[in-house]
Amino acid sequence: MTFNGWIQILVFCGIVVLLVKPLGGYMTRVFSGERTLLSPVLGPLERLLYGAAGTSERDEQHWTTYAAAMLFFNLAGFLLLYLLQRLQGSLPFNPAGMGAVGPELAFNTAVSFVTNTNWQNYGGESTMSYLTQMAGLTVQNFVSAATGIAIAVALIRGFARASAKTVGNFWVDMTRATLYVLLPLCIVLTLVYVYLGVPQTLGAYVDAATVEGARQTIALGPVASQLAIKMLGTNGGGFFNANSAHPFENPDAISNLIQMVSIFAIGAAMTNVFGRMVGNERQGWAILATMGVLFIAGVAVCYWAEATGNPLVHALGLEGGNMEGKETRFGIASSALFAAITTAASCGAVNAMHGSFTALGGLIPLINMELGEVIVGGVGAGFYGILLFVVLAIFVAGLMVGRTPEYLGKKIEAKEVKMAVLGILCLPAAMLIFTAIAVVLPTGVASIGTPGPHGFSEILYAYTSGAANNGSAFGGLTGNTPWYNITIGLAMLMGRFLIIIPALAIAGSLVMKKSVPASAGTFPTDGGLFVGLLTGVILIVGGLTFFPALAVGPIVEHLAMLLGQTF
Repeated sequence: MTFNGWIQILVFCGIVVLLVKPLGGYMTRVFSGERTLLSPVLGPLERLLYGAAGTSERDEQHWTTYAAAMLFFNLAGFLLLYLLQRLQGSLPFNPAGMGAVGPELAFNTAVSFVTNTNWQNYGGESTMSYLTQMAGLTVQNFVSAATGIAIAVALIRGFARASAKTVGNFWVDMTRATLYVLLPLCIVLTLVYVYLGVPQTLGAYVDAATVEGARQTIALGPVASQLAIKMLGTNGGGFFNANSAHPFENPDAISNLIQMVSIFAIGAAMTNVFGRMVGNERQGWAILATMGVLFIAGVAVCYWAEATGNPLVHALGLEGGNMEGKETRFGIASSALFAAITTAASCGAVNAMHGSFTALGGLIPLINMELGEVIVGGVGAGFYGILLFVVLAIFVAGLMVGRTPEYLGKKIEAKEVKMAVLGILCLPAAMLIFTAIAVVLPTGVASIGTPGPHGFSEILYAYTSGAANNGSAFGGLTGNTPWYNITIGLAMLMGRFLIIIPALAIAGSLVMKKSVPASAGTFPTDGGLFVGLLTGVILIVGGLTFFPALAVGPIVEHLAMLLGQTF
């Protein structure tokens, strides 16, 4: 580890913290229906969209209606994206002549982008036409991110409102998230990326002659626009197979920093939105502090493991850290930081191959996802995910002091705790059950690229990434098979919607409750004690659930490395 490496990490953290209040304040005004600088321009378009949808910003929905609207919209998006892939060979904007995508892969990809996962069992530049990339994948990058933000805002209203019956309007929240938050920021980011050298063109691929005289086809396309929402919306799906290690997606250190900040910006700001909407910004800062503690711990371990490297290599007289699978332009510190960021958020973009990390270095991305993607997490999704743990932590605190748990003046009762536990448990169910089945089936084991514990980790990582709606992978696993396309697709659906429904149920229950004033016996939830309790609950739940699986994967691989065995 170097001083320069730690400076990179601290600069990133500082920028994210500085963005929390201004971005959080702006988003609060947007979702409260207040006037913003963009209202004169976007207001007429917003009202036009409401008219086309047959709704109004004044129409609010019960949580069940809100959930039904969300499910219907996502089902329609899935069907349209599936058909677009299956028919792309006959559609325009296909200069490379891409054929139709196979049914299992089309299913996996459609589910992946609708659930904000962006798991890719294909090479983007060799499989998807420009039309599919733009009208299918990029559109879903926007609306899947907007869906996550909308659900988080609905849950926040459950805590902020009292004696009400509605949690907002899904169509209004999603429209505002897209028009006022995602779209303006992405336009700015797209222009910045083009300036830095990222392609943005509908022209055909370019043929070039190499120094040896061979012919090489250089893939181009509308990369910058997809890159902007890929990062800001924590989608992660790359235009190119190499993702953010590709020089057209990530030209230099400046673009690398911008991408990392983009991944965390909205997710971190959601904590400030929460604090403002419930009338106490300290509540938001406490949740952000919990996320920060878990994130810094993960970065430190990942950076240390990669900087230490493999002792078997050192025994050969070669010093230095582990550079295998890393882009030399970014080095160990930036690669470890990017890996921790992209798996702490449900992004999945990579500038290094996680499967080439050391055993402990690869353990951190796994743990980040297995904790529920609550360390900032996906846009909106990470926040409503951590609020489920908040409900559980408040319940534990109530048991310790012997009184009915309450949070922000709302009594936390059996229904809320049951829904929180249901939402929390659906992730390990999807991750571990599918992994257990895959490791005993010949069709599952046949896709392993590396034998031994690392091969087990490849399968565990795949289902963990899918269920956590992350999308990154240990690259050794051959995922483009009928078995993995279908089962990882099912894991993605479970990890997305089996959390959203309980979260909305909690919102619907809390919004109807009266707010009671704090008393001498009220557990404070805006200080260090609550941060410690929430951090402990997250780690204990994750540790008890996943330690057995991790023990036979990355942990035993690390112990074997220390004994001189490699895989």
